[in-house]
Amino acid sequence: MQLTHEHEELRRNLTRFIDHEINPHVDEWEAAEIFPAHELFRKMGALGFLGLTKPPEYGGSGLDYSYSQVMAETLGRIRCGGVPMAIGVQTDMATPALARFGSDEIKKEFLAPSISGEFVACLGVSEPGAGSDVASIRTAARKAGGDYVINGGKLWTTSGTQADWMCLLANTSEGAAHKNKTLICLPMKTKGVTVAKKLKKIGMWSSDTAQIFFDDVRVPQRYRIGEEGMGFTYQMLQFQEERLWAASAKLHGLQSCIDETIAYTRERKLFGSTVLEQQWVHYKLAECQTELECLRALTHRAVELYMGGEDVTMLASMAKLKAGRLAREIADTCLQFWGGMGYTWENPVARAWRDGRLTSIGGGADEVMLGIICKHMHILPLRGR
Repeated sequence: MQLTHEHEELRRNLTRFIDHEINPHVDEWEAAEIFPAHELFRKMGALGFLGLTKPPEYGGSGLDYSYSQVMAETLGRIRCGGVPMAIGVQTDMATPALARFGSDEIKKEFLAPSISGEFVACLGVSEPGAGSDVASIRTAARKAGGDYVINGGKLWTTSGTQADWMCLLANTSEGAAHKNKTLICLPMKTKGVTVAKKLKKIGMWSSDTAQIFFDDVRVPQRYRIGEEGMGFTYQMLQFQEERLWAASAKLHGLQSCIDETIAYTRERKLFGSTVLEQQWVHYKLAECQTELECLRALTHRAVELYMGGEDVTMLASMAKLKAGRLAREIADTCLQFWGGMGYTWENPVARAWRDGRLTSIGGGADEVMLGIICKHMHILPLRGR
């Protein structure tokens, strides 16, 4: 993927913002298990970071997807996983379908303030009995006059305790599971919406993750995104960008794991020489670097094809799969070479080890990615995801 002066300017400006507005507060936000999303997003919105690929008429920059990739990769400079994940939900997970298929009216009402940072967005897909199996969601929205009346609940909702609106996937008919779903913009302060609890997680501490219930929640049908019954298809398209984002976002963070481990093992003494001088150690780090470069090449190729209008479902799934595997393997390998220091809570590699484990679960588990790849290899019939 060829980067221009404009791409590099984006990287420099975002790096400067991260260094001044995010990283100095990360430890505090991790301890609090939440970060001030409205405050941070308003700052990011004012600098144009939240709408790089969104239409200019709603406050976006109208740039191609390569800029989103550069932003996702640069967000890997943040010294935790939770904050960049929440930013990714705002830019690449909860808003792409709205920007592409929503009416002008709801774009003005929900997309424009999400780009400016006035609104925090969340995505409502996963449920207690339907995470990777999106077709099995049970949340329903029935028509009543000019409204939808929504009942059900969502789980694993990133930014759920702070969000102003949710991009909600709900069943709007009794038809086939892949044709009965609709995406709806749901204001989170609507009567009947209850944030049941903030979940305590192994990692991603600075990102608030909520369980949410809906009890006869009424929203106007004009809040529907695109056509009724097309929600499953729209969400699958959003998943392409989410998975490309997930792969891109791991590149810099995993590189930091390797670089910081090299620096530490170059200084740490063991049996008369440094740890880095042990052949097993420097060979394993060389393997880690090689695997990371393979992920980088795969991700960049998928982004190039996506920008060209091609269906990159298989490549995006491969990149997401590989990113999740490497998030575990590289962080675990590096942590081992830190010895006891790697097992301390404050160690940056230990944090990467905890936070990175989610990559193989969220946005479609590894097993789902493998199933998608098999279908596109014509090993299995193409249906559903």
